[in-house]
Amino acid sequence: MYRQGRLENGIRIVTEHLPCSRSVSLGVLIDAGPQDDPPGLSGLAHLSEHALFQGTSGRSAFEIARLMDVAGGQMGAFTARDYTCFHANVLDEYLTYATELFGDMLLNSDFPDQNIEREKQAVLREIGLTRDTPTERVHQQLKQLMWPTQALGRAVHGNSESVERLTANDVRAFVRQHYTPDRIIIAAAGNVEHDALVDQIRDGFWRLTGTRSPRKTTRPRFRSGVTLDQSPVSQAYFAIGLEAPAFCATDRYPLFLLNSVLGGGMSSRLFRKLREERGLVYGISSELHAYRDAGAWVIEGSSAPEHLLSVVALAILELQQLATFETAIDEEELWTAKMQVRGQHLLSADNAHTRMSRLATQELYFGRQIPEAEILAEIEAVTIADLQQTCRKQLLPAVDQLALSVVGPEADECYSQETLEILLGEFALCAA
Repeated sequence: MYRQGRLENGIRIVTEHLPCSRSVSLGVLIDAGPQDDPPGLSGLAHLSEHALFQGTSGRSAFEIARLMDVAGGQMGAFTARDYTCFHANVLDEYLTYATELFGDMLLNSDFPDQNIEREKQAVLREIGLTRDTPTERVHQQLKQLMWPTQALGRAVHGNSESVERLTANDVRAFVRQHYTPDRIIIAAAGNVEHDALVDQIRDGFWRLTGTRSPRKTTRPRFRSGVTLDQSPVSQAYFAIGLEAPAFCATDRYPLFLLNSVLGGGMSSRLFRKLREERGLVYGISSELHAYRDAGAWVIEGSSAPEHLLSVVALAILELQQLATFETAIDEEELWTAKMQVRGQHLLSADNAHTRMSRLATQELYFGRQIPEAEILAEIEAVTIADLQQTCRKQLLPAVDQLALSVVGPEADECYSQETLEILLGEFALCAA
């Protein structure tokens, strides 16, 4: 069902035919993102993504939007920390139009100064919205704390000061330098014929030329510590981070299962201990954030201010007990984790957009498609001994170097920068 190809100019094409579908999810993934922002111009990759919707030499921004509406589909884009993706979901009969439209945007966008200035205002509104959303702010502050001098620690959309400095010339230079065919992967899932799509992409993208110099990569250095942002909110929002492997780590499957055990669902240790048994939180969970060069394991939640120190302490205690296997994982807990991870993978595959995303990201990170049967077999093959080995290798070295981000109301009688630092210091001493 998977087919791959490469155009003469270097664009990679990956498709998956879903014969029972009437739609096609199409994605253009570009191996360019915030890590390519020049010094002092944070947010340029994100603004460039926005700018491609602002019109071409043959279409206005309104005409681009109207074409998608006529097709009865949806079109959008996002900038991730490792890449930029443009995507559309259309009826199969409109795939040619969507492909031609993406080619027009990538080749013929003219980036008028007034359009870029207007789009900068939209980005500034987006930055303001993030500031107004404590769950978003606590995550961004955590990443900035963990990776203070690397691109992973910077907000994808930049900050108000850097965005204000950006110009249309900056956008033109970024797109010209980084949107090269050797960095482009086009993926499609749905009622799509591979050879026909290759011909359409060749017609729409053949004029795209150039190559990009290999990117120098170094593993970002992780930093522990505490950051506290006091804001007029009712709850105290927190995120605890510890260093984790990059996206392609060989032990990623045991890590997925460990995450499920710790905070991956309603039967997880964190949810059961803090929500069900003690009632200290409404929700708490954990998640692996994995990127090309590094990763982090993040525990997140919120509580009443007076319970914050207790909740953070209990969450770290559960993490340490898992890392040391002081509270061992038994066969039933491992089976539950396997069923959850397996079920999530299979259920999400019912969505053509998810399938398209997997095609593109697996090509980016692994250079190949990982068959579903292989993924499920890898999950099933994990043993308790594998989990213990991963804990020794990955978790134990990381649990005494935790990062903690808190966004909450002024409540000096409940917590402060000093008390949060003391709390983390005590756990670091215990781990040592």
